[in-house]
Amino acid sequence: MKRLLLLIMVIFYSIGYISAQNVQNVPRYKMYQTENIHILLKLDTATGKVWMVQYSLGDNTGMVVPVDDSSLLIPGIKEEAGRFELYPTKNMYNFILLDTKYGNTYQVQWSLEIMNRVRIPIK
Repeated sequence: MKRLLLLIMVIFYSIGYISAQNVQNVPRYKMYQTENIHILLKLDTATGKVWMVQYSLGDNTGMVVPVDDSSLLIPGIKEEAGRFELYPTKNMYNFILLDTKYGNTYQVQWSLEIMNRVRIPIK
């Protein structure tokens, strides 16, 4: 009986350990390629914040600028890495941002012009 109880405890501990390991391996930030060879999008997978990243070209220095760097989380909600994902569309300037927990969707548009950078809800 003690062996059976010990075996059950080991199994439950192993399952819990494996689950904890999987949660820890989810990256907080992800990079997404655009069709522009010099521009990538950086996503905070816990808050939905998005930045445009341009790497250095010759004598020019690279830059990181916000597309929208405000959190999509309601104050008091715990941040979870992996909650948000970006999906490309056929339009090279637009991506769909998905809240994988609640299913909310947003249009993310990057641009070299600041006035054309947006993240808006799709309802």
